Amino acid sequence: MKYILVILLSLSIMMADGFTLKSNDLGGQLSKAQEFNSFGCNGNNISPALSWSNAPKGTKSFAVSIYDPDAPTGSGWWHWQVVNIPMSVSSLASDASAKHTLPKGALEIVNDYGTVGFGGACPPIGDKAHQYIITVYALDVETLSVESTTNAPIVGYQMNGHTLAKASLVAYYGRD
Repeated sequence: MKYILVILLSLSIMMADGFTLKSNDLGGQLSKAQEFNSFGCNGNNISPALSWSNAPKGTKSFAVSIYDPDAPTGSGWWHWQVVNIPMSVSSLASDASAKHTLPKGALEIVNDYGTVGFGGACPPIGDKAHQYIITVYALDVETLSVESTTNAPIVGYQMNGHTLAKASLVAYYGRD
C-alpha cells in the first residue's frame, strides 16, 4: 500500500510539472494579426508569441509547428515550422518570423505557401472555422538534419522521431 501511495504521489507531482505551451497573443482564436496577407487574404501575417515551461529531462532542443488539419487539401496545411531552437530558449516573441528575431541557430522551414517562415491562416471564405494546432516539441537532439527547403512532412517525421514530449494549443479562425 505504501508503494502505491508513493507512485500516485510521484505521478501527481510529474503531472503538476507537465510540459506546457502558452500564448499571450491567442485566446482560443486567431485574429487578423495572424491572417496571411496573400492568397486572397489581407491580414498582418504576424507569428504569435509563444512560451513554454517544464520541459522534460533530456531535452536538447525545441521545435514549433502550426498546422491546419481542416485545410481542403486532403493532407492539411503547414503554416509554420521552426526547428533547432536551443534548449536554453523558452519563448518566441510575437512576429519573430518576419522580424528575424528567432534565437540563434533556429531554422524556419518552407511552409505550404511555398515561403520560408510563418504563413498565417487563410481558410476559404465561408468555410467552417479551421482549427490551428500550435505545438512545441521537446527533442532529444540539438539539431535536426534538415534544411529550410526540406518539405514539411519530412520535417514532421524527424520531429516526431525525436520527441520526448509535446504541448499544444488549438486556436480557430474562419472568414465570412
